[in-house]
Amino acid sequence: MKKWMYVIFPGGGLILFLFLYFAEVNKMEEKERVHAAKLIEEKKADDDRKARLQKEASESAAKKAKEREDERLKKEADKAAKWKADGDRIQEQTDKAKAEAAASAKKIAELEDESTRLRNQRDQANREYLDLIKSVELTKIDRRTAELDIQRMTKMIADRAADSSLTRMPPPVAPVAPAR
Repeated sequence: MKKWMYVIFPGGGLILFLFLYFAEVNKMEEKERVHAAKLIEEKKADDDRKARLQKEASESAAKKAKEREDERLKKEADKAAKWKADGDRIQEQTDKAKAEAAASAKKIAELEDESTRLRNQRDQANREYLDLIKSVELTKIDRRTAELDIQRMTKMIADRAADSSLTRMPPPVAPVAPAR
């Protein structure tokens, strides 16, 4: 029996080993399957997450691109509106300046006409003034001449009267003696 012990114990150990080995192999295969399923699930979840993130990123990129395009269009519209407003403002200022220039030119023409009229009126007044001064001076000269004529005539008359016998006193009459 001792000989069989060399076969029975190792054979029993082998069977026990094989029994435990295959149980462990089955557990490990099950673990690997679970792990593989888990990996597949995780990979699927990761892929889904990546796809979702990719979709969100593309949606976000599309949204940002649309926002950028809207912003660009808005900026262009604002720029065009500002350009038009500036153009309208400049045109309005130009029209206003042209109207003011026309009004100023008209006023200048009126003032020049007024100035010419006033200058002519002043010249006319100066001529009248000079004519009046001349007439006053001529009148003074005429009066002086008349006064001199009057004085000369008065002197002539006075001289004639002085020379005239009618204006002399008769010689004194001798007193007549009273008759006695």
